[in-house]
Order: sequence, then C-alpha cells, then structure tokens
Amino acid sequence: MRILHVNKFLYRRGGAEAYLFDLAALQERAGHEVSYFGMAHPENPPLPYARYFPSFVELEPPPPGLTARARAAGRMIYSTASRDGMRQTLREFRPDVVHLHNIYHQLSPSVLGPVRVARVPAVMTLHDYKLACPSYLMLDHGRVCDSCVTGSLFNPLRHRCKDGSLAASAMLAAESAIHRAAGAYRPVQSFICPSRFCAGVMARAGVFPDRLRVLGNFIDSAAIAPKDRPGGGVVYVGRLSHEKGLDTLVEALGLLTSATLDVVGTGPQLEALRAQGQRVAPGRVRFHGQVPKPIVLDLLRSNAVAVLPSRCNENQPMAVLEAFACGVPVVATALGGVPELVAAGRFGDTLSPDCPAALADALRRLLDAPDTAFRMGQDARAYVAREHAPETHLRAIERIYAAASSRHKAA
Repeated sequence: MRILHVNKFLYRRGGAEAYLFDLAALQERAGHEVSYFGMAHPENPPLPYARYFPSFVELEPPPPGLTARARAAGRMIYSTASRDGMRQTLREFRPDVVHLHNIYHQLSPSVLGPVRVARVPAVMTLHDYKLACPSYLMLDHGRVCDSCVTGSLFNPLRHRCKDGSLAASAMLAAESAIHRAAGAYRPVQSFICPSRFCAGVMARAGVFPDRLRVLGNFIDSAAIAPKDRPGGGVVYVGRLSHEKGLDTLVEALGLLTSATLDVVGTGPQLEALRAQGQRVAPGRVRFHGQVPKPIVLDLLRSNAVAVLPSRCNENQPMAVLEAFACGVPVVATALGGVPELVAAGRFGDTLSPDCPAALADALRRLLDAPDTAFRMGQDARAYVAREHAPETHLRAIERIYAAASSRHKAA
C-alpha cells in the first residue's frame, strides 16, 4: 500500500509529529511505501516531494506588518500553494490512501480538494480539538471551556480567548465558520480520535459523528528498557507553555523539602519558569531543553514519578505512554483523555489542575513510598505492552484504511 502522510510540520516538533513518524516507520517495516506532504521548513529532513511544499510561514507570533498578516490570514482560510503542491504530489506518488494529521493554518483544508478530485480515500487523526474549538485547546484565559463545541462561533469574539486579542480571536472564529459552512473536511472518510474524550467532543460538535473512530496511540515498550530500581525525583517532559501548567508543578516542588525536578523540553515560558524555580526551590529544578529521545528515556527512568500538570484537556499524551513504557508512574490532572490512561491508584494519580498543595501531596505520597511507585510503574508498563502495542495499532489502522476505501468507493 502507498500511504501519503500530510502534516504542516515534518520534523519531530511535538507529539503529533512523533506519532506521525513512528507510525510511518511501523508501516514501512510492514512493507508499505510511505511519503510525506507538508510545509517547507529549515528543520525538515530531505523529502522526495519537498519542491511542491508551500513556503514556510511563522504564525506564532504572527508575521509583522498588516500586509504579511493579511496574507497569512488568507492562507489559513485557503492556501492555493498547498492545493497546487498536493495536486502535484498526488500525481507523482499516486497513494492508495492519504493520512492527514495537523493541516490547520499553514496548509489549510485546501489540500483536500485535490484528494477528492484524485478519488483517493482520506483519513485524519485528530491530535487536538481544532475542528470543535477554533483555538485548539478548549481554553478561555486559562480556564477549561467548551462554549464553541455546541455553541456559537461568535463566542471566541465575546471571550477573546486567543491571547486576549479581539483580532486574533475573530480570525480563528472566521476560519472555523468558513470551513464549516463550506464542508471543507467532507472528503475525509474517517476521523481517528486518540481518546474517547476526543470522540465525545467531536460528536457533540457535530463533526461527522458517523465517521469517528477511537484508536489510542501506540508505544513500542519492548524497545524501551524499563526502570530497574526504585527511587528518584520528579520529571516533566513536554512543551513549556502556559496551558501545560508547569508553574503549578514548580510551585508544588517548593512545598516539598528535598525533591528534585527534571524539566525536558522548551517553550515560551522557559525563562519565567527558570526564575520561579530559583525563587521557590533553588538548585532543585534542572532544565534540560530539547534533548534526543535516548536522553529523554534515561531521564524518565532515573526518576520516581513523571508529572503532567496540564490545565487544558489533553487528548492522549505520548508523554504518558513513554513514562509508562519506562516503568514510571504518572501524576496528572484529570482532564480530557488523561484519566483513560492514568488509572488513579494503579498507574499513578489524578487530581484537579492549578492546585500546588494537592499536587505536592500526591507527589509526596509516591516519593515517600518508592517501592509502591516502582510497582505502579511496572504495572503501567505491562498495561501499555498489552493495550498500546505497535502491531495491534498497525492492524487497526489498516482496518480503518480499508473501511475508508470502501466508504469512498460507495460514495
């Protein structure tokens, strides 16, 4: 089978890209032929159809100047460069299926027009909530919000939920309204939801409920050495941004007497978090930046517990699966799809967001009982080996591809 993966970024930038490349490698080992379409970017590896990619554009922060911003806004709605590049890529690669991931903004759903014309079945993995929430995160000024899921798309304007900006919020609302009115995602035969929570949000938002398929992410735990002894401190792996709740974690660490925190990743809050760490837990918060995967795994194994203190509705975070595969329990906020993974009392603990004292208590319980934490980690590793195995995931993806092809032929 020839599979074209489509994503705006084609380097390992975050969880969506990690999943994309790991799935593609799994498919290639199974004998499938895989290629890619996305945005030109200096960090992309050499790719066969890169000459057809639309040009690089930075949208966070927005480009300077009214002309550049207007051009970027037009590209978010409909990118002729993405459309033309996709047309050429389809013509040369001739895929049997197109698997879309994050195509919003830099690519836009304009890529789906050529897919429909070429009569190629398409599936799309929903790594976030964009099709139900114009600003992706279901957050309104740091608070969980679902007003756009079943409500009016004028809500982003009323709330100014995109960075407090009326203009930015209006742009996102207009983008979503136009795409919904145009049926821009209608050429997609199946939408893959990594969590039951995500599927529920999409169904409530009316995003093609009959096309939603729940399939969790996968992790090759057999290829990851597990933690081999109890003990260690606390570790966080992920983006350093407000919605991830790192400020709550650092504050909680300050309430513990001697625990250490390893922070892996980068993002806009790095310097603020560094200053906070020096203030509330001097010498006990170590920032490692973006490091290669083997070092990430070593840092996970060297600690007793991993933390996901998000104040947003996570979907199905790869950071949790990686911690489990390393034999490390997770303490996380009980939002989104996370409780579907982190069974409290079995594989770690869950709690409400934005409560440093509660987080400190949950961490203290595991740090003070290293043997219990170690056993939880072993149980978590056994769980992902059983329920999130690569081979099981690959077979499920192939069934979804086959069903999408059948649906496409019957249309």
